[in-house]
Amino acid sequence: MRISALLLPVVAVAVIGILSAIYIVDERQKALVLQFGQIKQVVEEPGLGFKIPLIQEVVRYDGRILSLDTDAIEVTPSDDRRLVVDAFTRYRIADVVQFRQAVGIGGVGAAEDRLSSVLNAQIREVLGSDRVTSDTILSTERRELAERILQQARTSASGLGLEIVDVRLKQTNLPRQNLDATYARMRAEREREAADEIARGNEAAQRVRAAADRTVVETVSNAEREAEITRGEADAERNRIYAEAFGSNPEFFAFYRSLSALERSMNKENSTIVFSPKSGFLGQMFDSVRADGLGEIELEEVDIDKLREMAPESEISPDLPESERRRLEEEGGVVPDTDTQEDATN
Repeated sequence: MRISALLLPVVAVAVIGILSAIYIVDERQKALVLQFGQIKQVVEEPGLGFKIPLIQEVVRYDGRILSLDTDAIEVTPSDDRRLVVDAFTRYRIADVVQFRQAVGIGGVGAAEDRLSSVLNAQIREVLGSDRVTSDTILSTERRELAERILQQARTSASGLGLEIVDVRLKQTNLPRQNLDATYARMRAEREREAADEIARGNEAAQRVRAAADRTVVETVSNAEREAEITRGEADAERNRIYAEAFGSNPEFFAFYRSLSALERSMNKENSTIVFSPKSGFLGQMFDSVRADGLGEIELEEVDIDKLREMAPESEISPDLPESERRRLEEEGGVVPDTDTQEDATN
């Protein structure tokens, strides 16, 4: 019982010691065995390894190809046209011993900071050289420029134990203020082109509208001219007919014209028309009647009393005021309207 109690702690300590002495390196990793900060062993092959517990430690690094996106930087090519360049690189840890000595306990984070500085320096150096312009950077020659940056960056990165596999220029843009100015210039150019198109469209519309208006004026003028010609021919024919009628029977023609004038002088609202004895209408009518067979009648030969007997009785219009009707009855002996008297009696 007492022996079992003593063996259990010993076995537990032994198991913990054995487990702490064993380490595993993945096929995607490289490892360093450190003893009090000093490199004792470099493990680049995957598998199982052993170390002294509590004295040695294992530091693992990724052995795969890693990616780093650099911050956008501003470069000035030889044509003094500033550009903002954004690049990225592929790298891997080629020498873990040199890498450990270069970055210490900072690891991959510290290495990427230093590698980013190296890349930015090489990008500025290559893109800012004498024979490189903004057009060159934006042309198909940018691949050659990326190769130059890669070759120069490899030399600087080798001191960090890193191997740069590839460098690419991801984006090449104008600075924000230049980009806004470029967009404004492009917008102004498009607006100018739009204004030109609108002006040309308005000009074409004015031409079409003017041609249409001219066609309308010509058509209306021609129609009016034809109408005037037709109207003139009709008037000429009417006058010819009138002339023939006047020539064959002038008295009847004068009588007809008098009746026509009399008809035109009356309207729907008038039911009674009053003429002066010297009216041209009556004189023309009496002359026509005399021309038709009565012969000329001297005014002294006319029996006035007989004409008065033949004339119909005069009546007073019911529309006159009562006082006016009474005055006419007293002065002229005019017989009042029977219906009006009955209405007044009622």
